[in-house]
Amino acid sequence: MIDRMRLPTIALLLAVLASCAPAPQQRPPDGTLSKAPASLFRPIEERVPPREARRNFVAVVNAVEPVAERVCRERTNDVNCDFRIVVDDTVNASPNAFQTEDDDGRPIIGFTVSLIAVTRNRDELAFIMAHEAAHHIRGHLQQSRQNAQLGATIAGALFGGEGAAAEAAQQIGAAIGFRTYSQDFELEADALGTIIAARAGFDPINGAQFFNRIPDPGNRFLGTHPPNRERLATVQRVAAGL
Repeated sequence: MIDRMRLPTIALLLAVLASCAPAPQQRPPDGTLSKAPASLFRPIEERVPPREARRNFVAVVNAVEPVAERVCRERTNDVNCDFRIVVDDTVNASPNAFQTEDDDGRPIIGFTVSLIAVTRNRDELAFIMAHEAAHHIRGHLQQSRQNAQLGATIAGALFGGEGAAAEAAQQIGAAIGFRTYSQDFELEADALGTIIAARAGFDPINGAQFFNRIPDPGNRFLGTHPPNRERLATVQRVAAGL
């Protein structure tokens, strides 16, 4: 199912996840996982015509969603595998995709309209969607929350003090905890996303060429996303074994 929604809080959560965000946020992220942070995108001149973009998106959702749900059921126990696909039609929103959950624990995969418009083909869209589904299947949301909570607890105990000082220490600790394994999570999602996209009938190697059109985040300390070459290598390695 595809829903059109306005998600004003998502933009803030995605900004937290960007490895090159200009400044830390006041609160740690609450679990949204993003494949392509807004601040990592170069301006992209070419956009797919709107009608073609809509057709591509609907075709990809119809093909990838059932495969992602089957893989989810195969690889998990007692996990909600009923993916909900949403489109953020906020005006002037940056190209982005994200994975989160609603209050009932139902997994959500979201796309901004601008991301749908700048993906060059269905392989790219399929790989992005499969990557986001893989985050849910691998349980990255829960692990990130646990890491953030652990970081907040440790920092609070070591440097907390009282009042504002304690809160600041906990926020810093939560942010560090959240980022500690985020690059590993991205590579794990790339690997499983490759399998899902291929099983849905798409070319994940062609889809992963999307990485060549965003700036390389490099290998930054506590960066949320690994170098693009490492992500491409992961996709190529997994695809070669299929």
